Amino acid sequence: MAPLKILICGSGIAGPATAFWLTRIGCRVTVIEKATEHRHSGQQIDIRGVGVTAMRRMGIEAAVRACLVSEQGTLLVDTTGRRRAFFPVLATGTGDQSITSEFEIMRGDLSRIMYDATKDTTIYRHGVTVKSLEQQQQPQPGNDESGGGVHVVFSDGVQDTFDLVVGCDGMHSATRKLLLGPDAPDAFHGSGAAIAWATVPAEPADTNHFTWCLAPGRRVLGSRMDRPDCLRAYFVASIAGLPADHPLRATLRGGSPAAQRRAWADYFRDAGWHSARFARDIVASPLADDWHACEMGLVKMDAWSRGRVVLLGDAAWCPSPAGWGTSAALAGAYVLAGEMARHCGLGRVGDEPRREGIAAALLAYETALRPFVTKIQNASNTSGNFLPSSRLAISAIELVVSWVRTLRLDRILARLAIGGGIGWELPEYPELGTAEAEEM
Repeated sequence: MAPLKILICGSGIAGPATAFWLTRIGCRVTVIEKATEHRHSGQQIDIRGVGVTAMRRMGIEAAVRACLVSEQGTLLVDTTGRRRAFFPVLATGTGDQSITSEFEIMRGDLSRIMYDATKDTTIYRHGVTVKSLEQQQQPQPGNDESGGGVHVVFSDGVQDTFDLVVGCDGMHSATRKLLLGPDAPDAFHGSGAAIAWATVPAEPADTNHFTWCLAPGRRVLGSRMDRPDCLRAYFVASIAGLPADHPLRATLRGGSPAAQRRAWADYFRDAGWHSARFARDIVASPLADDWHACEMGLVKMDAWSRGRVVLLGDAAWCPSPAGWGTSAALAGAYVLAGEMARHCGLGRVGDEPRREGIAAALLAYETALRPFVTKIQNASNTSGNFLPSSRLAISAIELVVSWVRTLRLDRILARLAIGGGIGWELPEYPELGTAEAEEM
């Protein structure tokens, strides 16, 4: 009997991670990506908690450590640049993390590691999207050849049928829209806060800290430095109270990058700290061509699958802005493959794949992972109004944060909120095997 044939939409982090595990248990996997080539780009991300466990089970820890960003910790400054609190990185090796993770890495570097780990066993097709999905007749009991696949029409006219389609194409997933139908409400729920980032020229006084500055008007500035020749500038703003035609909101969806950059520069120019510099550079510097802006929010769905189409990562549960996106994607890929192995008889020499087990595998995947996703989404369930508006409120927050650090309460809070456990442990699937001791 032929191996299970699986299509994965999206080649960021979740897609290749899913391909890694599914090919390991004998599936024939194709990954499609709308970009015309594999993009090893993006800003700084982290791996924490169960994501560290999943990474180690993939056997890529050595490759990840070779690319880590040397960030010393998180620094809070006021609008004059005065230091208010500093939280050092917790390099424990256990998955317990401070705001700055032990495993800080540029998204492009992790993407390249994931691609290198899968390119020899996975078919990658670039410049292609899914035009339509058609669920076929479900298999009859005792006859797993009787149907149940998904007929896919691609944007280039090619048609094919797959046993399973996995949407790993981000918080505004096109796969999710095809799955739910054109009349279904959008599963993405905006928080009323937006974030933007771009690369700007470095200056001699810049440091390799994750530096944040709260500014009046519900605005936040940030910076990170992963290499000495440039700085990554971050902007967070509440958009909940802005009129629909305000440039910051009007350009957020559909506006050109140049128009977005001008709007954000105008909005942040007087925020203090490095705001004038950042506003100038995101408009004038060619380094800022990597500009990205989006509204933060959550993807909430009653179910992550229908028939033989399933969602994973931000497409299914985007937990912005809690910072768990990468780790949840790595965990989700491992759990999905583990349940597929368990219910479809995959990964065992001599066994034939049981296609009739896919439905049970998808249900078990969601049952196992949903408690974790609920926890990280609850940690992210805030609105843009959580950002302080007045100088008095900002001063109060700065005082509280400085006392948290002085009394060393940050380590306790890290364990309770953004640390390693969050009350959920990654299941073990002996069917998958692990490569924790291997090096790429």
